[in-house]
Amino acid sequence: MSDAPRLPLREELRGIEPYGAPQLDLPVLLNVNENPYPPSEAVVADVVAAVAEATRGLNRYPDREFTRLREALAGYLGHGVTPEQVWAANGSNEVMLHLLQAFGGPGRTAVSFAPTYSMYPEYARDTVTGWVTGHRETDFTLDGAAAVALVKEVQPSVVLLPSPNNPTGTALPLDTVAEIAAAAAVNPEPGVVVVDEAYAEFRREGTPSALELLPTTPNLAVSRTMSKAFALAGGRLGYLAAATGICDALRVVRLPYHLSAVTQAVATAALAHADELLARVDDLRRERDETVTWLRAQGLEVADSDANFVLFGRFEDRHAIWEDLVQHGVLIRETGPDGWLRVSIGTPVEMTAFRTALVQALENGKA
Repeated sequence: MSDAPRLPLREELRGIEPYGAPQLDLPVLLNVNENPYPPSEAVVADVVAAVAEATRGLNRYPDREFTRLREALAGYLGHGVTPEQVWAANGSNEVMLHLLQAFGGPGRTAVSFAPTYSMYPEYARDTVTGWVTGHRETDFTLDGAAAVALVKEVQPSVVLLPSPNNPTGTALPLDTVAEIAAAAAVNPEPGVVVVDEAYAEFRREGTPSALELLPTTPNLAVSRTMSKAFALAGGRLGYLAAATGICDALRVVRLPYHLSAVTQAVATAALAHADELLARVDDLRRERDETVTWLRAQGLEVADSDANFVLFGRFEDRHAIWEDLVQHGVLIRETGPDGWLRVSIGTPVEMTAFRTALVQALENGKA
């Protein structure tokens, strides 16, 4: 037993393990939804030049309003979004935390619909916000009427709607988003509806973005990230588009100079290469759809996906399958409902290794 004094840790944090996917040194890493294609040498050169220029001024604090970056993000998003309607932070995780800090808190509640991103309840916990979970249908879609009923009943301050959803890859119809936002807006204390579009660039053709609703939905925020489609997970840049009032509220809770000059330089330089960085998205979409088809041909259940990952099952002992894949040098994610696993989409070589390992794991499971 430790002789260290008992620390005044908040009771709800005692015994809690920090969030994090397993980090194993394996040949094929398909567990955290990264883009498997690194930036080109041309992108690297421009980022290096931008960082070098920023480094010359590191004796000064960065632009607190990250003006150039907001302009670049607004230009990328389109849909009439202005720089004043853009907010950014160190990954979409910090964007979400800002939202809960500003609009959640003691005596307030956040709502989402399971299965969903496992960090959402942690944002609520960390901001002392109540947490209520609704439920998705068996095919992981969301019953709009049931969702609206829950919003009316709970009257949450924040509603978190990932689209595409993590870990299922399921996208939301805009009608459903609009109905939920309308219900949240007429509560005695109106709630903010956040559509988390971290995987938006991977949507199948014809799947719309909630950005289309911004002009008519003042309580809506649409969150994005540069970690996935932009292959910038190491750059840690998340952002959202919303009414200026929402962005102004986030200014109140952000830490001073929360975006370093280096982060701003890297993200701005990367956005200048948007077309090149996003060129691999179509390849990843095709690989995803082929993976869905192949998994179903193995007799497995597979969720329709608009993201760069696929949820598949069902297994009596999913951990045994996961461990078998690890033994074959392939790391995927043990997440989602019991009996399901999630694989990120990698390069063709990586996906071949995954398929080979999974066939072996399935054979071993039948033995």
